[in-house]
Amino acid sequence: MNLLKTVVFTPVLLMLSVQYSAAERDYKTWKDNGGGPDSSKYVELNQISKSNVSQLQTAWTYPVRDGINYAFNPIIVDNMMYVLARNYSLVALDATTGKEVWVHENLRGIAPYGINYWESKDRKDRRLIFQMNHYLQEIDARTGKSVLSFGKNGLVSLKEGLGRDPAAINRIQSNNPGRIFENLLILGSVTGEFYAAAPGDLRAFDVVTGKNVWTFHTIPHPGEFGYETWPKDAWKYSGGANTWGEIAIDEKRGIAYFPTGSPTYDFYGADRQGNNLFGNCLLALDARTGKRLWHFQLIHHDLWDWDATSAPQLVTVRHNGKMVDVVAQASKQGFLYVFDRVTGQPLWPIEERPTPGSNMPGEQASPTQPFPTAPPPFSRQRMTVNDINPFMTPEEQAHWKDRLLSGKTELFTPPSTQYELFATPSSNGGSNWGTTAANPKKGLVFISAQDTVSIYKLYPEPVAFPGIPAEGPALYAQNCQGCHGADRAGSAAAPSLLGITKRFKREDFAQVVVNGRGEMPSFPNLAGNSLNTLFGLLSTLDGPSQPRAAAPLGGPVVASGGAPDGDLVPARYGGMIGPPYPEGVAAPAARYYSGYGHDHPNFMSPPWSWLVAYDLNKGTIAWKVPHGDDAPTVAKGGKDTGLYNAGQKHGMVVTSAGLIFIAGGDSKVRAFDQDNGNVLWTATLPAVSQGIPAMYEANGRQYLVVSAAGPRPPGNLESDASPDRGYFVYALPEKSK
Repeated sequence: MNLLKTVVFTPVLLMLSVQYSAAERDYKTWKDNGGGPDSSKYVELNQISKSNVSQLQTAWTYPVRDGINYAFNPIIVDNMMYVLARNYSLVALDATTGKEVWVHENLRGIAPYGINYWESKDRKDRRLIFQMNHYLQEIDARTGKSVLSFGKNGLVSLKEGLGRDPAAINRIQSNNPGRIFENLLILGSVTGEFYAAAPGDLRAFDVVTGKNVWTFHTIPHPGEFGYETWPKDAWKYSGGANTWGEIAIDEKRGIAYFPTGSPTYDFYGADRQGNNLFGNCLLALDARTGKRLWHFQLIHHDLWDWDATSAPQLVTVRHNGKMVDVVAQASKQGFLYVFDRVTGQPLWPIEERPTPGSNMPGEQASPTQPFPTAPPPFSRQRMTVNDINPFMTPEEQAHWKDRLLSGKTELFTPPSTQYELFATPSSNGGSNWGTTAANPKKGLVFISAQDTVSIYKLYPEPVAFPGIPAEGPALYAQNCQGCHGADRAGSAAAPSLLGITKRFKREDFAQVVVNGRGEMPSFPNLAGNSLNTLFGLLSTLDGPSQPRAAAPLGGPVVASGGAPDGDLVPARYGGMIGPPYPEGVAAPAARYYSGYGHDHPNFMSPPWSWLVAYDLNKGTIAWKVPHGDDAPTVAKGGKDTGLYNAGQKHGMVVTSAGLIFIAGGDSKVRAFDQDNGNVLWTATLPAVSQGIPAMYEANGRQYLVVSAAGPRPPGNLESDASPDRGYFVYALPEKSK
């Protein structure tokens, strides 16, 4: 068998005999991140309908009470809502009133996007499970206190068991919470994107004891399937090929679907020649054992940071006259791949087509890449001079035209030292985490998509990390300016730093810089005096803080700081540089590094964001509409611009009543009609919403909850720290008694 082929099937015959319909599942609760184990963000709640959605009003709000952007997906169990707020605290709220029930405060380092809930069959044991500072921890869902019987005094280290020195592992904790299946927590990781990063092993842990039940090596070890798609010793030093996005589980069949990311280093792969299984795959594993059932590699030998991160969508469709359970995987590069859920067989042909080669020394780009013949792409996949933003000045348009004509724009063109590569879509997508949802019964898949561009050029030295001088402005210029700008005002790739020291305490600032958060990589090389110098520079530029009235906290604080002894193990390496190769490894002498990177200012013409509906019964796009409006472009005469959302992940809620709820970067939450994409309701939020909303029913009333804790465009200090930022809960008016 040729291991370099795209897809390998290992179907389990017992599973082939299991037939069931999506109609058998319960979609009436929101006990899991993303709504349920299948990550569909779908609910069967019909009180809010197309005919009355325009009557939605604010039922209650809960302020986050600080300046932190919480892109957190609330979960709701037994009329209790669990949220992240007020100085990284887990808070239990009454789901009908927003009243605080308990607060476990000061959980700095907690994974930001969500938590998991698990209960025993008799419901006497109920736990909230989360990652914090590269440990697993648990809290009693009823009392809010740490479960110290879990692991070792309440802690399970995620840095152990990876075949590397734990002290040398820079980053492993995922921003996403993983998935609960039976008594297992199934988990991916964030490994960092530098040379010799940690491996992206997929793991399952016992939720009661914390024991590691199984591990799947996404960078195969000797004797394991796919080992020949890497250099001989790559498993000793290569990193990534990790699932940092969303996992979906077919509960009835016991299959877990993992979208995996790029191996590291992302943009130059001379030390990982080959197709690099199981990087950039949709990987189906037995959820109980971790055994590989089938896989499909979406990109061979990724050189563009096009991780697969969006939740695989599990839907049932009519295909060739038969009902077929399928899994649909959206990608950063703008394709939607559709497979038989059990066998991994593509529903429509996927062709291997020739793609450009690399001119970099030691690099061997794949000569072909897989292209789905159906359904059609949902994002632009190449930028030409005809796509230049017409709302720029003539001088700006001429500048970008010259750069485009002298660069490379073809899909799957490798980066180089000899030209600029305009990669479309960008490394943010396309589709990214949180941006897929489905109506499983109707075979509809929805994507919150972006049209943006990344620009890459390789250099023989790390562009952003050539050294760590002691002087503040140089520190900022070399480590921060590339994303946040010389004026600290931010960019499409990163938020504004204006007033950052007024919104963040030094320890919170250090937590984000040293460990990374969301799209921001980790910079442990800035720990200590360098961080003090950088924070001092920003404090001086921000000027003296104005006193603010402290918001009353309220609610019983039952604990602080999580399990004891859970401090972060200091890391040695950060940025793009990474540690040296292990002794005795035949690795290339040279390393190349990418300049520029994530999305650039919107020199591409609008629309920049879309809500896309696929009908997978037909393999077609049912409709596609711009999502939101960019106010500066509208002021220049633009229409239907979409939002320039680079780096912002806007999730959805899909209902059986035919609605799609989605919040966005223009501080609006909208309800769309599933049938045609028409907007049926809009509400204004006090801040940008990031992450995934939630929908639930309590005491016979249906609610929508949205986190609005991000900055308001353009991210000024006053709106960032405004006291009305928080969780907003909507419902229909209560009937008069």
